Amino acid sequence: MSLREGDPAEIGGYPLEARLGAGGMGAVFLARTSSGRRVAVKLIHRQFAEDDEFRIRFRQEVAAARRVSGAFTAAVVDADPEAEQPWMATAYIEGRTLAQHCAAEGPLSGAELRRLAIGLAEALRDIHRVGVVHRDLKPSNVVLSPEGPRVIDFGISRAAGQETLTMTGRVIGTPPFMSPEQLQSPRHVGPGSDVFSLGTLLVYAATGRGPFDADSPYMTAYQVVHEEPSLGAVPVALRAVVEPCLDKEPKGRPSADELLVLLRDLPADLGGADAEGADPGHRTRDMITQRSSVPRAVLASTAPGATPASTPGEAPAAEPSVAPIPAPSGPDADSPGTLNSRRLYGLWRPVLAAAAVVAAIGGGVAVLNAGRFGGDSGGDKGDSVVASGAALPDGFKPWHKTVPGGQEMLDELRCVAHGDAVYCGGGGVVATRIRVMDGSQTWTVKSPGIPSVGVHMVGATDDTVLGYRIAAQDDAQSPPNEVVAIDAKSGRELWSAPSGGQSTAVTGRFEDAVVIGSAVVSVDGSNSRFEARDAHSGEVLWTTSFPAGTQCAPVPVGARLVAMCATDEEADDLGVFHPTLYDVDRASGTLGTPIAVDGRAVPVGVVDGRLVLLQEPVAGGAEPEGYYGVVRVDPASRKVTYTRLARRYTGTAGMVNGTLYVSGQTGLVTALDPATGRRKWSRQTDVEGASGPVAGAGALYFSSATGRVVALSPDGGRILWATPPQADGLTGEAGASPRVTVAGRALIVAAADNTLFAFDTRNPPKAG
Repeated sequence: MSLREGDPAEIGGYPLEARLGAGGMGAVFLARTSSGRRVAVKLIHRQFAEDDEFRIRFRQEVAAARRVSGAFTAAVVDADPEAEQPWMATAYIEGRTLAQHCAAEGPLSGAELRRLAIGLAEALRDIHRVGVVHRDLKPSNVVLSPEGPRVIDFGISRAAGQETLTMTGRVIGTPPFMSPEQLQSPRHVGPGSDVFSLGTLLVYAATGRGPFDADSPYMTAYQVVHEEPSLGAVPVALRAVVEPCLDKEPKGRPSADELLVLLRDLPADLGGADAEGADPGHRTRDMITQRSSVPRAVLASTAPGATPASTPGEAPAAEPSVAPIPAPSGPDADSPGTLNSRRLYGLWRPVLAAAAVVAAIGGGVAVLNAGRFGGDSGGDKGDSVVASGAALPDGFKPWHKTVPGGQEMLDELRCVAHGDAVYCGGGGVVATRIRVMDGSQTWTVKSPGIPSVGVHMVGATDDTVLGYRIAAQDDAQSPPNEVVAIDAKSGRELWSAPSGGQSTAVTGRFEDAVVIGSAVVSVDGSNSRFEARDAHSGEVLWTTSFPAGTQCAPVPVGARLVAMCATDEEADDLGVFHPTLYDVDRASGTLGTPIAVDGRAVPVGVVDGRLVLLQEPVAGGAEPEGYYGVVRVDPASRKVTYTRLARRYTGTAGMVNGTLYVSGQTGLVTALDPATGRRKWSRQTDVEGASGPVAGAGALYFSSATGRVVALSPDGGRILWATPPQADGLTGEAGASPRVTVAGRALIVAAADNTLFAFDTRNPPKAG
C-alpha cells in the first residue's frame, strides 16, 4: 500500500516506503535501515500524543517487546516512546496474518497445522522465559511468514508480577481467545492464560471457528468461563493436546515447554476429526436459539440492559445555544429471529453478573449509583459527595470487615452514610447497617439471587433504607427484581415492589429506582411506568405511564426529577442516538414538555441545577471509544448546550463541585470544565481502574476494587496520599460508581468480595 497524502516521509531517521496498515491507535509503515534492512514502524496517532495514560501503555509495550527476542517473535529494532509522536520499529515480517489466511483460504490442516502449533508453542516459551505474559494472543496477532509463524503486538503484555499501570482495571483482550481468569480476575493472569489462548487459536486455525464462539460477545465470554469447548471438528491427534490447554483452571494446563513436547510427538499428518464429530458446544447454542422466541414481555422483565426511549415526532426542545455534536452512526439492527446482545445479556445476567465479564466486552460506559450524582446544586438528592467534617466519629478505630451475602460477587457493595451508621447494599445483600465506629453489623438483609453489574442499593432516608432484591434462579414465583424498603433502625422489611430492569441501555447505568426526598421513584415490573411511593410506608403517591413506544429511567437532578427516555427500537438495537428528557412533577408525576438530546448521552452529574451528560459512541459502532462531548440540560428553561471536548477521554466519569473528572484505567485522573470542555489538570496515579470522585475536606478521593485509595487536591490534582491494596480482586470494571463514603474524618471504602474497611484520612494505611 503506497504512502498517503499527509503521511510522513521518515520516522526516527527511517525513510518510509509504504503504509502497511492502520488501526485505532496508530499506523504501521514499511521502512528501511541504513543497511537496507526492512523494518515495520508503528507510529502512534497524533491525538494520543498528549495522553499521559497512553504514553505509559506504549512504554510498557516497547519494554515488553524488547525483552522478547526469540525466533518466532518480531524483534524491536528501535523506538522512541518520548517523541512528539511515539513510535517503535520492529523487524519486518512478510506474510498474511492467520486471520487473513483463514478468511481467504479456510482452515489449516495436516503438516501445515502442526508447524503452526509448534511454532506458536516455541514463541510462547520464548515470551514466558523472559517473564512476559502476552495477554492478547489471537489470529490477527500471528503472522504466517515463510520462515514460520511469528507472534506480534505486545500492546497489552506485562511482566509477570507487575502490579501497577497494567490496564488490569479494564479487562482487555478479545473474548473468543481470552482465558477464564482473564475475564474474571485479570490481575492474576499468568503464563497459563497464554496457553489457554493458544488452545483457542489452534482450534480456530483447524476449524475456522473458536471453541467458544456464540452469537454475541456476552455469550462467548460466558461460554469461555462456564461451558465446555466445541472440539468436534478438531483433528483427533491435535484435540488430545488442545483439550488440556483449555482447562478452566490454569494449574490444569501444560506449560509452554510441556506443550512443545506434546506437539512435537504428534504425527506429521494430524489426520481428521472423529466420525461422530461431537460438538459439546451445541447445547448452549441451541439454548440461545430457543430463547430467541421468548415473548418480548418476558425479555423485558428479565433484561436489565433493555431500555428507556424517546417518543417519535414530539416537539423539539428549545434551540441549543451551541450546534449539536453530530452523533456517530449506529450499528446495524439485528436480523429477524435473533436476539441482540443487549437482550442476551438480560437473559443471561445471572451468569454474566461478575464484573469482569461485562467489563471485558462493555466499553467505557459511565455507571452511576442510584441517587448519587456529583454536583453542587444542593437539594435532597442523597449525594455521594458528602461534606466532610474535621472530627472522627466517637470511639472510631480503623476496621476491616467482610459482609457475607446471599450471592457474593466481585466489587458490588456500595454505601451511604447517615449519622453514626453506614448502609451498604449489593453483592448478594439488599442492605446492611454497619457502625462507623467499629464496623460491627447491626442487621443484614440478604438477596438470594445473583445481581447484575452495577446493582448496589437504591439509597436511604432518615428512617428507611432501600435496596434491590434479586430472585434466586430457581424461584419462579417471585419477581425477578424488587425494590425493598427496610426500617433503618431494626432491619425489618417494610414493603417491597417489583422493579423493572430497563434503565441501562438509555442511561448507561442500572438505576431503576431513586430516592427523592422522602419518596422513592421506581420503574414498575413491566417496564411501562414510573411509580412513586412514600419510602417508609410504601403508600403509592402517583403512577405515570411512559410515553407511547418508549422505555424510561428516572434521573435525579438535584431536588428535581427527570425522566430519560428512548424509543423501543433504539433501545433494543443498542443505538440510542436521540434520548428525550422530561421534567417530572414530583407531586403528581406529570411529565413536562420533551427535551431532545442529540447523540448517545450518559448522565454524570449536576451543576447549577443543570443535568450534565457526556456524549459517547454507541457500543459496537465504528467510532473510536471515548467521551467526545458534554451536554448540559436545564430542565426549567429546557435549554440544551453542547460542548465538544478537545480530545476523547476514556474511563470512569464523575462530578463534584462543578468539575467533571475522568479516571483512566491506568490511573490517570483528568479534571475538566463541563461548561467549556477544557482540561483543568491531569494527574497520573497508581490507582488503576479508579472510580470517584468523592469529596472530603480539601481532598478528592478515588478508589479501585482492590481497595487502593488516592487523595488528590482539587486545585491542580496534587497527590496528598495513596494507600496500598486492601483486597484481592480486580482493579475494577470501567464505569464503576464511587466506592468511597465519607463520615466526618473517616473514610469507608468498598472493595472486591464484599470487603469494607475504614480509616482516618489523617492516618491512611501504608504499605507493609
